[in-house]
Amino acid sequence: MRRILLRVLAAIPAVALQALWLVVLVKWLAPWAAVLNFVLSVLALLFVLYLFTKQEESTYKVLWLLVILSFPLPGALLYLMFGGKRTTRSLRARLDKVGGDFPPAPPMAPPGADDRLAQTFLYLESITGAALCPNAGAKFYPLGDDLFPDLLAALEQARRYIFLEYFIVERGVFWDSIVEILRRKAAEGVDVRVLYDDLGSIGTYTAADAWELRQSGIRCVAFNPLFFIKGTLNCRDHRKMTVIDGRVAFTGGVNLADEYINRVTKFGHWKDFGLRLEGEAAQSYTRMFARFWNAFSNDPIPAELLAPPDPLPCHYPDGYVLSYSDSPLGETAASNELYIELLGQAKQYAYFFTPYLMLGDSLREAFVRAARRGVDVRIIMPGIPDKKIVFRMSRSFYPPLLEAGVKIYEYTPGFVHAKGCVVDDIVGTVGTVNLDYRSLFLHFENNALFWNASLLNELKADFLATQQRCRPMIRWQNLRTTLGSWLLDGVLRIISPLC
Repeated sequence: MRRILLRVLAAIPAVALQALWLVVLVKWLAPWAAVLNFVLSVLALLFVLYLFTKQEESTYKVLWLLVILSFPLPGALLYLMFGGKRTTRSLRARLDKVGGDFPPAPPMAPPGADDRLAQTFLYLESITGAALCPNAGAKFYPLGDDLFPDLLAALEQARRYIFLEYFIVERGVFWDSIVEILRRKAAEGVDVRVLYDDLGSIGTYTAADAWELRQSGIRCVAFNPLFFIKGTLNCRDHRKMTVIDGRVAFTGGVNLADEYINRVTKFGHWKDFGLRLEGEAAQSYTRMFARFWNAFSNDPIPAELLAPPDPLPCHYPDGYVLSYSDSPLGETAASNELYIELLGQAKQYAYFFTPYLMLGDSLREAFVRAARRGVDVRIIMPGIPDKKIVFRMSRSFYPPLLEAGVKIYEYTPGFVHAKGCVVDDIVGTVGTVNLDYRSLFLHFENNALFWNASLLNELKADFLATQQRCRPMIRWQNLRTTLGSWLLDGVLRIISPLC
């Protein structure tokens, strides 16, 4: 709720400008009011035509078109402040400055993949710079509860460095247990660095908490600190990773707070899952973290520390994994493109976990087309929401999907925070990417795409087991439409890119 309020507050200066303009118009410029309003209308129309030429998701364009045509002055100001990619130039410049330190590997398709899927892997590698790696024994955790002890045990084994990057950090059993180990490791000479999102952790982790961490010899940086409202407000670091010595990496949906391991109950049982990677695949996360840290801190990581460790033997890899970082700074939304690709190639089934469901037109149509041609498309959503208005927005997207044959299930014991998919037993993802506009277009994310790995069987089994604890959504039973709800859903669909 705090994050939604901040976005509302960001609009206050623009609305105040429109109000001031109306006062000036009535008091001092009344004789020329008609001419001035005509000029403003023409300028607004030109602005709208400019928006039509932008390569952006149509849902996002519609929102700004309505705002600008209804309120020309504040609408144009808000777009200039928050709407275009030009507002992210400062972030892009910092990342570009260190980008050369980690040159992209030559794209490579998984050996044995069919030609069409091979194209998808090559395309994703080309737009993200990520490298395909043999899967040297990835471990899937159906719950954060299962990941917790393994993460602590791995931290105890650190000898060179520990890198942590998370959207939410909150003091409690989970974080305090980690900090206890981090302090000991820092005292032993291990290089320990923590990067957390300032807005994501607002109200849960303070500057005083970060200072206390630094006093223990642990380097700590807040990403994109919220000192004032600015154009990069929406660009948050939603990534989640722990990297240890370049040998082991943990990722998934699990943030560093107690609800993620069910030590506290906020919205019923918290269903999330995590992932552990080893060997060459773990080094992908070292590169992700190092680029971000070197761009947004004043204490770069020594190059010698980032030297890859001796490779672990992997004579018979368990499939392949492509771990990539998604960014709002480029022209292509990598995860959005990936899911459209996977749905377009699905032959038998496509199962998705997501806590939020606010799709752009292209991805929504990919779900619809897959279901209409006979693919068994299923989505698991929360049964108990963490944000009621966002849950209502998500439900507004249900009807066209259900009518096309997509099956949607809501997890009755509580909240689903898991993010991932599995398609036809051959390909799937585990990561931080929600099926909503913010995650797909506005946030920094990380995702792991697996091919032909046994982990996909575990992911599928977990989906089917979780589905048994869900209630199916039925179009005319669970989602009855009245005129009022139809109007509300229409409004919520329009503003969904903001939430």
